[in-house]
Amino acid sequence: MRIRHNGIVKWVAHAALAAGIALMPGMASAQTLKVVMHSDVKIIDPYWTTAYIVRNYGYMVYDTLLAVDDKLQVKPQMLEGWKVSDDKLTYTFTLRDGLLFHDGKPVTAEDCVASLNRWAPKDAMGQKLMSFAKELKAVDDKTFVLVLKEPYGLVLETLGKPSSLVPFIMPKRVAETPGNVQISDTTGSGPFVFRKDLWRPGERTIYDKFKDYKPRPEPASGLSGGKVVHVDRVEWINITDPQTTINALLSGEIDMIDQPVIELLSLLEGDKNVHVVDLNPLGAQIDFRFNTLHKPFDNPKIRQAVFYALNQKDFLVAGYTNPKFFKECKALFICGTPLATDKGFEDKLTSNFAKSKEILKAEGYDGTPIVLLYATDTNTGRLTPILKALLERGGFTVDMQAMDWNTVVARRTRKEPPAQGGWHGFLTTWVSADLLDPVMSAFLGANCEKAAIGWPCDAKLEELRDAFARTTDPEKRKELATAVQVRMSEYPTHVQLGQFNVPSAIRSTVRDHLEAPAPVFWNMKKKQ
Repeated sequence: MRIRHNGIVKWVAHAALAAGIALMPGMASAQTLKVVMHSDVKIIDPYWTTAYIVRNYGYMVYDTLLAVDDKLQVKPQMLEGWKVSDDKLTYTFTLRDGLLFHDGKPVTAEDCVASLNRWAPKDAMGQKLMSFAKELKAVDDKTFVLVLKEPYGLVLETLGKPSSLVPFIMPKRVAETPGNVQISDTTGSGPFVFRKDLWRPGERTIYDKFKDYKPRPEPASGLSGGKVVHVDRVEWINITDPQTTINALLSGEIDMIDQPVIELLSLLEGDKNVHVVDLNPLGAQIDFRFNTLHKPFDNPKIRQAVFYALNQKDFLVAGYTNPKFFKECKALFICGTPLATDKGFEDKLTSNFAKSKEILKAEGYDGTPIVLLYATDTNTGRLTPILKALLERGGFTVDMQAMDWNTVVARRTRKEPPAQGGWHGFLTTWVSADLLDPVMSAFLGANCEKAAIGWPCDAKLEELRDAFARTTDPEKRKELATAVQVRMSEYPTHVQLGQFNVPSAIRSTVRDHLEAPAPVFWNMKKKQ
């Protein structure tokens, strides 16, 4: 039902009535950006989950040592610079002057070392880097060194990785929180201060400009450069009804929708006061993630059957409607980039149900229900009924369990059997900037209990990823990336279900928004 309204208090009141949420005073100001993001913030530990809303929160609150520009080239961010020894084994990093945490204390090399030590065990690239590392230590307040056991070709790319999990820098005292405990101290190093005192999960998340943040002198580009904040506050307002969100943007009561529902874009594209703009031109990929711990997906052959049962077009058409927003692409490492290939998938992702059933019969599949986590409140999660239907036509029995995305994020960390509250699979997305090579792609990590949720375990895949990490030769990298993709077709870790782009919708009163792999709110200006 289309809902019309005259003011932000009116539609928030409507939402509050439905959800039993108390209204908060002082929700608007002339220098406040009001944004509806794709999800609500429930977790405030940027290393706890790969969920993009937490990554987005991280970019507001924290800064990074290195960052990628709009061409995905790694640039210094908190660093003044670095030196590499002739034998390529020692990297010496130097912080720039004037870096402060939100509590006014200076950022030191010890903070950086502690942050990296907290981040690395949880991230696929971090794990791989540290497996080559001999020592990481602070030399003085502004300098720290990384000593390697052997040359590693992805040091800078790892420390400057643009997306989940990002090596954000936090105070040492916070970074030393045990790895199995979420941090609660939100003191950051970035251009915005998280207002934890005003945080209302399910309603709004508020960030104020950090007035003592020292931007780099060069212009902002991608995630790098000068993070100059031109507004006093950014509010992420949680509105779960897509039509209500569209109406709020059209009437000027919010300034931006991070990911509008594709089917409703036609309501915006003809309005002169709204710009529909793609802020992440490289796009993203839909993925179905397996849990490899439990039957039947502990059997790689049965996971291969899923490759035959599924196809990309059904998901892309249902989720993104117009071909200008999507692309069928079997490449793990993103079509249009140097490592793209179809190798290993020539006969897969075609919904060959007969082949899927043939494999299941040969492997003795006994009808164990596949427990799918069905996120009802995200664009991608809502495609789970298509996944269910295709798997069933391929011979699987499926138990689809509905919940919101934050519940999926919590439940997917559980290793218990599916019948005891665990899971077999779920749909998610990765921005393409997370998928450009075999080491960066978290779902390709196959180092058993250290791997990302799903916990694949395959020595051959890890050997190939190690070999890729060692080389800097482009031709050798291409050869090894192809070998990784072929191996993943034999030992499936996930299913790539096509590429897509979701534009953002922004009021014309907001300008100077940046193209980047993550939505960022520095550089933006809002007319008075």
